[in-house]
Amino acid sequence: MPVEILMPALSPTMEEGTLAKWHVKEGDAVASGDVIAEIETDKATMEFEAVDEGMMGKILVAEGTASVAVNTPIAVLLEEGESPNDIDSAAPTPEPAAMGEAANELSAAAQAAGAPEQINQKAPPAPESADGGRVFASPLARRIAEQKGLELSQITGTGPRGRIVKADVEAADPAKQATPTAASAPKASAAPSPAAPSAKAAADPGKIASVYADREYQEIALDGMRRTIAARLTEAKQDIPHFYLRRDIHLDALLKFRGELNAQLKERGVKLSVNDFIIKACAAALQQVPTANAIWAGDRILQLKPSDVAVAVAIEGGLFTPVLKDAHAKSLSALSAEMKDLASRARDRKLAPHEYQGGSFAISNLGMFGIENFDAVINPPHGAILAVGAGVKKPVVHENGALGVATVMSVTMSVDHRVIDGALGAKLLAAIKDGLENPLALLA
Repeated sequence: MPVEILMPALSPTMEEGTLAKWHVKEGDAVASGDVIAEIETDKATMEFEAVDEGMMGKILVAEGTASVAVNTPIAVLLEEGESPNDIDSAAPTPEPAAMGEAANELSAAAQAAGAPEQINQKAPPAPESADGGRVFASPLARRIAEQKGLELSQITGTGPRGRIVKADVEAADPAKQATPTAASAPKASAAPSPAAPSAKAAADPGKIASVYADREYQEIALDGMRRTIAARLTEAKQDIPHFYLRRDIHLDALLKFRGELNAQLKERGVKLSVNDFIIKACAAALQQVPTANAIWAGDRILQLKPSDVAVAVAIEGGLFTPVLKDAHAKSLSALSAEMKDLASRARDRKLAPHEYQGGSFAISNLGMFGIENFDAVINPPHGAILAVGAGVKKPVVHENGALGVATVMSVTMSVDHRVIDGALGAKLLAAIKDGLENPLALLA
């Protein structure tokens, strides 16, 4: 039967995507694993591979179509012996869907199920497992199971995310399948209760725009990245109990040491930045204060052993936070090279999801823009984020009581109080300060 290819959830935060490019056209043969399209998510442009084999029967979403909700049909794949006439001509071409609670539900379903295929509207509904959940199987596996009289709900799938494939059905023994009983029959789901009005409904965009009806303005549509940033940071400020710790760090010793190292590394084409030292100092501090190397996981705290440090990278229209994994175990030159590579690919939106997911701690450095101090918003599920300001020459009182001038950098650490208490956060920030003011120890 014809198989609908759905817009997949290619990242945990993806709710809609842009179909940037088709690599196949109607009538082309498609094999499992073939790259059939490029999809622009909220974070990057990624290749989309076919799961089943067949012929591309109909393309439902044209190249360049934006805001296509996850789980929306984008094409129809025909199996062997089928023709375009088998496609339900009455099926409407999907339109770009608006964001909202429905899109969130589709995204969650797609992530949990690995964006499986849906059959044509004329086909019977997919079988359900004993607990009422949908059973995901390839079209060939469904056909073989029907021929052998097998219940798909009683077959364990070995495909991606538990999907039932041909080999699973062929290996199943009809004699060993239990007859469904009333106790194991899917339970009827309760009728959903009416949803309470959302904050989005309360803030009517039309009403807001009407206030400025007599003013000249340009309306800028939100892309996937800006929507995601808005949603995640709003959630972070609403749900995470932030508190803030501030310290001044004297940079003169670090700047001198950095100059000496760069002179020695010049022939190797290596140039260390102050940010490289900050990354290394934070990674080392997380090892020195291991109980602060933790994240909030809903109903528990996960304490990490490696120092996986995320660094905010500004790009046009948003930002990425690529993660330098095992940063404590890497040299300054290795961290510098990796950071340059990640930042470059972030600006081109070429990062893979595993490169910007994870980590327990983040760094946001606006010092290069002349900002002396600021408070950063925690990027969940991180336990803390360090906001780094510019190094500025300031009058200081030295330990011996003498007045002098020093290069001072102000930092503010935003902390999730569910994970890190005040004294523990102060201990972590003190370790970061010590590492930056005594940079030679970072090489030990």
